[in-house]
Amino acid sequence: MLRDDDRPGRVARAALRLTAWTERWIPDAFIFALLATILVVSAALAWTSSTAGQIVDAWGNGFWDLIPFTLQMALIIITGHVLATSAPMVRAIRAIASWPTTPKGAVVLVTAFALVTSWFNWGFSLVFSAVLGREVARRVRQVDYRALGAASVLGLGSIWAQGLSGSAALQMATPGALQPQIRDIVAAGGLVPGGLIPFRHTIFLWQSLLSVVIEIAVVCAVMYLAAPPASKAKTAADLGIDLGEGEGGAHAQPSVAASIPPGAWLEHSPILNILVVALGLAYAVRYFGRAPEPLNALTVNVLNFLFLMVGILLHRTPARLMHAVQAATPAVWGVILQFPFYAGIAAVITSTHLNERLANAFVSLSTPHTYPAIVAMYSAVLGVFVPSGGSKWVIEAPYVMAAAHALKVHLGWVVAAYDLGEALANLLQPFWMLPVLGVFGLRARDVMGYTFIVALALAPLVFLLVTLLGATLPYPL
Repeated sequence: MLRDDDRPGRVARAALRLTAWTERWIPDAFIFALLATILVVSAALAWTSSTAGQIVDAWGNGFWDLIPFTLQMALIIITGHVLATSAPMVRAIRAIASWPTTPKGAVVLVTAFALVTSWFNWGFSLVFSAVLGREVARRVRQVDYRALGAASVLGLGSIWAQGLSGSAALQMATPGALQPQIRDIVAAGGLVPGGLIPFRHTIFLWQSLLSVVIEIAVVCAVMYLAAPPASKAKTAADLGIDLGEGEGGAHAQPSVAASIPPGAWLEHSPILNILVVALGLAYAVRYFGRAPEPLNALTVNVLNFLFLMVGILLHRTPARLMHAVQAATPAVWGVILQFPFYAGIAAVITSTHLNERLANAFVSLSTPHTYPAIVAMYSAVLGVFVPSGGSKWVIEAPYVMAAAHALKVHLGWVVAAYDLGEALANLLQPFWMLPVLGVFGLRARDVMGYTFIVALALAPLVFLLVTLLGATLPYPL
């Protein structure tokens, strides 16, 4: 259990040292995209028979292959932010914040909501949990403010990738989200039609849902034990942070002038929002009504469409919606800048047959029973240095799925194992914590003592789950 006194416990001290090291030595994620480009090109030159010209052509030709998916991932962030900052959501947050009466209960509440909301949309979860955490801190004055900050990011450090916005699962289920070469590898001569793996073989497997339930229970228990009592807590006031009277600022809606010019009247009227939502509802009913299996009909485009329609409804007027979207757009620059480079890397890997070399390496180190755990471990380690589940999967899918075929492991479970490992990395890498920390006014080192403890508890559990549950699934799907 973490001791919150002048001398942190052994695990907390290790976490603080790790954080200090990452803050000093780990560069921005974009630097890793550039380094990975050089590394993969060098590996293709040294380890394949492709010429330099062929490698350069492959990189340049594949550079823009993921434009649709880049926009899809950007919209996941934007729609999540739009939902979380709507007036009804802010009112709901204030109501939920009144539930806990003890410091430990407050931390567990924020943890639980961060976990559950991240399953639906990780972008929504980050904003929702941050606003909820600050509101709880206003009401439960003796709660440890750092523990609340850590609790707000735990969804992204555990189950987000197993949910509806999990990058790898969405990429496998969505046509056009991966290059044709990767689809061919997954298809393996017709074993998997079109190289597409629907949600029922990934996030809606009973094995995946069971692992989500187990993780929620374990993470909530760990945070209950780790959160210090009131007598030892460092509150927002102790840290010199002014919580104010209530949430506003980024969540405030644009003011409406007493006299609205005719040209701007529609911007502040709910008429257009209502009509568009009605149209969207009609489409959704028809779309899912025609689908043989509605859950399998979910794709990145469909999810973004649904989240956007709900956002349009909750914000009531176009002006409020536009204000929310403008507030969300600064968070998407990393995706827009990095994904073309990862597309180029994936093209080099598949065009030069480097994926076959890497797949053979994985096969040599694995058995059908140990392969899911090895994929999870590999994903977690690499995720510390490349904090982007979607871009990483573009690179890893060619050889990870090829190895899965060679070892005859359930392909959907390999995706789930990758997701479980990918989420763990976010407990050790502060990149995706930054939006939440900005809301809280904290530094990464303030919360990583808690996230590191959760990682210590989750890592062996994840490796055990992917091994035991994977043994219950057939090949290929």
